[in-house]
Amino acid sequence: MIVDVVGFIFCAVLITLSGTQLSKYGNRLADLTGLSKAWIGLILMATVTSLPELVTGLSSVAVVNAPDLAAGNIVGSCAFNLLILSLLDFMMKKPITSVVKTSHLVAGSFSIVLIATAGVAIVVAPQTPNLLWFSPFTPLIVIIYVAAMRGIFIHEKSTSSTDDQEDSAPKKGNELRQAISIYSIHAIIVIAAALFLPYFGENIAQQTGLSDSFFGTLFLAIATSLPELVISISALRMGALDMAMGNLLGSNVFNIFILAITDLFYSEGSLYAAISHNHLLSILASIIMTAVVAVGLVVRPEKKRWRMSMDTLTILIVYVLLMFAI
Repeated sequence: MIVDVVGFIFCAVLITLSGTQLSKYGNRLADLTGLSKAWIGLILMATVTSLPELVTGLSSVAVVNAPDLAAGNIVGSCAFNLLILSLLDFMMKKPITSVVKTSHLVAGSFSIVLIATAGVAIVVAPQTPNLLWFSPFTPLIVIIYVAAMRGIFIHEKSTSSTDDQEDSAPKKGNELRQAISIYSIHAIIVIAAALFLPYFGENIAQQTGLSDSFFGTLFLAIATSLPELVISISALRMGALDMAMGNLLGSNVFNIFILAITDLFYSEGSLYAAISHNHLLSILASIIMTAVVAVGLVVRPEKKRWRMSMDTLTILIVYVLLMFAI
């Protein structure tokens, strides 16, 4: 038990340390390439910070045969990513949804569509015939994900302002290569640490008597979401709030894509049919929390109560209720 806990914590620390550097060099890449920081957060940062969920999900089904651990990790991470917005808002003077771009509504909308599609897949899984060994909802999710990436790219490109590119003067090629190299090294460290998380997590869940769905939704989801947490706090300190918001919403879009990929690697049939319906609680909570973020981006509240705006306070309350319900 001690070895498993120490191993779990060690992997989490590695993810935290390398996640800090990912934030630093992701911001640097935005400066060197002239790309929008919101776009960097939505695509580059979100993809890399979600790699722990990908590796953990695949390891959970292919190595330890724990589909509930994989699903709990993925949908739990969606909820925890939105909880991070409440933490960022608590650390700011103004409500976070009042200072970031409204263009994040596009990523938020696509994440709701994808999360809802995953929920439907779980509900109707017993009555849905498989395509080969996987669910027909898996290719549907992949198609929606590709459409989301294209839609986000087109919208972000059309709304990007000159402010994002004001300090993007041409830089030397070796400086850009160095930034890419360091970024890649830390991305590999994050992936390597995440590879061992499900092994330690499964052992801890068995020895403590916790269910895979609960442990995956709470502890494993938080551990694999540490890159998003660390990067978001680092982005806040650097003043790159759009990168933080893009990273969190983009990670949720990518997380559901990961769920589809995990279904392909689950050789015993449809993943959606093999997991507990308890995960529907996380899916419902994530949809509600994302919708609250969308309302905040439209209304753009100017005041706070108890150091939090009403939208992020609502997100916090929904997350706490979710943990109690599970």
